[in-house]
Amino acid sequence: MKKDSHQLLTEQHAQDTYHLFKALADPTRIKIMHLLAEEECSVNHIADILQMNQSAVSHQLRTLRQMKLVKYRRSGNYLYYSCDDSHVIELLNQALSHSEHT
Repeated sequence: MKKDSHQLLTEQHAQDTYHLFKALADPTRIKIMHLLAEEECSVNHIADILQMNQSAVSHQLRTLRQMKLVKYRRSGNYLYYSCDDSHVIELLNQALSHSEHT
């Protein structure tokens, strides 16, 4: 194949993809994303299911929110989180399937 026939990624595209994988490179964030792929959850519910304290869950959710991987809605005093990008869930499911395969 000729050198000029390759379709190269832009630096921005490569950086954005790097940051996506970096956001998913934490086991706790993977667990949170997996849970949110199943249902919308409050911070308390996530903390209870994952047996973590609320502040640790909130810290991880902040990271995921900054990456635009999760979104939230307010209902009274509670915030309910859900996935904000179905592509990321597909990617996560592929990775989980791969880990079961190997």
